[in-house]
Amino acid sequence: QVQLVESGGGLVQAGGSLRLSCAASSSTFSTYAMGWFRQHPGKEREFVAIIRWSEGSAHVADSVKGRFTISRDNAKATVYLQMNSLKPEDTAVYYCALTQRYYGDIYRPFRTHEFDYWGQGTQVTVSS
Repeated sequence: QVQLVESGGGLVQAGGSLRLSCAASSSTFSTYAMGWFRQHPGKEREFVAIIRWSEGSAHVADSVKGRFTISRDNAKATVYLQMNSLKPEDTAVYYCALTQRYYGDIYRPFRTHEFDYWGQGTQVTVSS
């Protein structure tokens, strides 16, 4: 069983930056990829970014492209989401997720059911 613990959320003004972190509690040997999703109030959880654990290839959603970057530190079993030029519409609960299943193509939007483990979520609030 893998546990994911997120940190780094908070309140920031529009145009500001935040970095989210997500640490996996156990070995990531079987990890294929880790990703970030977000959920606005009353909406479904939506894909934000994904990164392959082994070689680090990554993909971000069109809605955050050019502003958000996903990265990972294999030694620390941690994935990051660097969020720059934040907008009020980025306000949401952000969740990290891990999948042990192989997906050949990561350059597409992912669905929640494609991930095996989830963090508890961290609130990001962007004020205008």
